Amino acid sequence: MRPEGKVKLGFYPLPVTEARRIRRFLRYPDTPCAAIDPCIGDGAAFEAITHAASALRYGIELDAHRAEQARAVAHEVIQGSAFDVHCPAESVSLLYLNPPYDFECIGDRPLRMEKVFLERCFRWLKPGGVLVFVLPGPQLYTCDRLLATHFRDKRAYRLSAPDCSKYHQVVVFGVRRSRRERERLHDAQLTRARVVIAEMSRRWNELQALPDQPDAVFPIPESGPLTLVSKGLPLDEIEDLLPHSAAYRQASAVLLAPPKKISGRPLTPLHAGHVALLAVSSMLDGIVGSGENRHIAAWKCVKVIDHTEEVEEDGTMIQRERERFANELTLVYASGRTAVLC
Repeated sequence: MRPEGKVKLGFYPLPVTEARRIRRFLRYPDTPCAAIDPCIGDGAAFEAITHAASALRYGIELDAHRAEQARAVAHEVIQGSAFDVHCPAESVSLLYLNPPYDFECIGDRPLRMEKVFLERCFRWLKPGGVLVFVLPGPQLYTCDRLLATHFRDKRAYRLSAPDCSKYHQVVVFGVRRSRRERERLHDAQLTRARVVIAEMSRRWNELQALPDQPDAVFPIPESGPLTLVSKGLPLDEIEDLLPHSAAYRQASAVLLAPPKKISGRPLTPLHAGHVALLAVSSMLDGIVGSGENRHIAAWKCVKVIDHTEEVEEDGTMIQRERERFANELTLVYASGRTAVLC
């Protein structure tokens, strides 16, 4: 995942327009049923998927601010990791899963998070419960075994909203099989199903776009309230207490060492090389000048590539590259004007 995505903890919410289309594929019972989103974010998409239904909404979210937002639309939201939360097996009627699109190293094997989340959470669904799984189309094949073995009546659609197209998203609907249904499956059926899923993953862009009017309806079974138990550490409390710990104080002396202050007059005049070394060592950084010329100076060392061309006696053109290091000075004046000098 890119650094920007890691800062957001992998938060790329489903557009509400697509969530409303998904809602039309679902038929909720008149009596209460439990629905869960292990990556609920701010809860907007989950609320749209369960709109006007007698659903008990449960969610899990890492980020404290988004968890607080989701509590406004859900019955219970746990701030923490889905992998630290215990949910009773076969107790959920609807599982909406839109996990982070990233890799996770387990042992010496990198695994896609889509597969890791599905493997963790699908057991929460009761037999006959409905899965709504949003993931990048090219990663469908990573979940082929789980989807083929544990889900029937599967349908996949391409999501057409601009943000969804950007991340190649598709949505997969499925109904969880009972143990008896799984035992009746033949190897040939599983192999066929996995081949179909792999082909959809390879040609995801040819899937039918999720329509405004559903061409299938997934009935959601009844279920009672859930009891979610978080076994993880309270993240906010740890962040608040960490700076006061002895280990943090020892590490901060190395990782967050204060900048060195150099003062005094040199014994002899500095040569050009001395000035360059001081500059790129950030020892000449700071606020200098006065009046309109008052500015902040910041030096750094940059790599420069010089390109030259040579012509051989036979007329052959040879292009050469030579790397060298140069000093770059960035100036920010009090007036707001900036300059970069090399």
